[in-house]
Amino acid sequence: MIWRKALLVAVVAIALALAVFAQRRPTPSPIRIGALHSLSGTMAASEAPLVDAVRMAADEINAEGGVLGRPLQVVVADGRSNWDHFAREAERLISQEHVDVLFGCWTSACRRAVKPVVERHRHLMLYPVQYEGMEQSPNILYTGSAPNQQIVPGTHWMLQRFGTRVVLIGSDYVFPRIANLIIRDLVEARGGEIVSERYLPLGARDFAEVVDEIAAARPVVVLNTLNGDSNAAFFDALVRAGLVDQPIMSFSVAEPELKAWGGGRLTRHYAAWSYFQSLPTPANQHFVAAWQQRFGADRQTSDAVEATYIGVKLWAQAVRDAGSPEPQRVDPALLRQTIAGLASLVAVDARTRHVWKMVRVGHARSDGQFEQVFASDQPIRPAPWPGYRSTEEWKRRIEEAAP
Repeated sequence: MIWRKALLVAVVAIALALAVFAQRRPTPSPIRIGALHSLSGTMAASEAPLVDAVRMAADEINAEGGVLGRPLQVVVADGRSNWDHFAREAERLISQEHVDVLFGCWTSACRRAVKPVVERHRHLMLYPVQYEGMEQSPNILYTGSAPNQQIVPGTHWMLQRFGTRVVLIGSDYVFPRIANLIIRDLVEARGGEIVSERYLPLGARDFAEVVDEIAAARPVVVLNTLNGDSNAAFFDALVRAGLVDQPIMSFSVAEPELKAWGGGRLTRHYAAWSYFQSLPTPANQHFVAAWQQRFGADRQTSDAVEATYIGVKLWAQAVRDAGSPEPQRVDPALLRQTIAGLASLVAVDARTRHVWKMVRVGHARSDGQFEQVFASDQPIRPAPWPGYRSTEEWKRRIEEAAP
C-alpha cells in the first residue's frame, strides 16, 4: 500500500511539474503582416473589403496552426485615398511596425508611390488589383490582372459585340491614361474611332457635361476607367439622361461597387474580371458562404477580394517552403507557388512576377451580381508589357501621355 501511495504522489508531482512547464513555455511570437488600403476617402468603398479579405485569410491560417508554428497578426494602415500618405504608411509599417509583408494598394498612383519604399527596404508587397501593366518590380508580386488578362480581352469583346465607335471616360491618373493608350491601339487596329476621351479628377461628382457629350456623340461603346465613387455620380447621370441602354464596359467596378453605386440600373453594363461572386464552383460557394457568415448576408465578394485572399494563402505557402517569413527568403519561394483558387488554378509566373488568370466578362444584374457571358478556356499567361510594341516604345508613349 505504501508503494502505491508513493507512486500516486509521484504521478501527481510530475503532472503538476508538466503543467507549470507548459505555463512557462513562451508563446510563439506572431508573424506581423501589413494590410495597407484606403479606409477613408474616395477609394474606401473599394478598398475596405480587401482588409477584410486579409483578416479572413489570416484567421483561417491561424485556425490551422499558423505558419511555422506562429500565428499571423494583421497590422492595418489607412492610406486615406492619398498616394503620398500611402508611401508614409508603407514606411511606417516596414520600419516601425516591422511587418514581414505588405498586402496593399488599389490605384496605380498609390502603388507607384509605395513601390520605391518597398524596393529601398528590399521588402515584399502583394498587389491584388487589375492594372495597366508596364511595370515589374523585384519586390512586388502582382496578383491582379495584367492588361492581356482584362483590358485587352474586355475591349475586344465589346468591339466585336457592339461596334467600334467608342467614348473613353476615366479618372485623371496613371491607370486610365495608360489603359486608354492600349484601348486606342485596339480600336484603331479594327478601323474604329475614338469620338471622345475625357478625364476627371478622382472623386469628381459632376458628370452632366460628360453625359451630354456621350448623348451627342452617339457612340456604340463607352469604355469606363473611372475609379472610386465617381462611378456612382456617372451612373446617376446616365440614368437621368435616359441612357440606361448605352453599352458600357467598366474596368474598375466589381460587385461591391456595382451594388453600392447602382450600376445594375444600366441594362447593357459589363465588366471584365478573372472572378465573379456568382461562379458556381464548390470552392467559391464555400468561400462566399464563409464570407457572408462573417461579414453579413449582404456583403459581396469581388475579383480584388479573391486576389487578396488567395495572395495571403500563396504567401503563407511560400513562408512554409522558405522556413522563414523574412522577405528576401520568402521571395524566391513565392515565385514557385501554385494554389487552387476559388474558380481556377492560380500559378505564379516567375518571369513576370504576375499570376496566370482566367478572363471573364460579366453582364451586370440589378441585384449587384454579374452573370458570366464569356470565359477563356483556361488561365492566361500574364503579359504586363503588351508585345506589339517594344518596352522602350511603351515607355516613350507613357511619358508623352502623362498629364
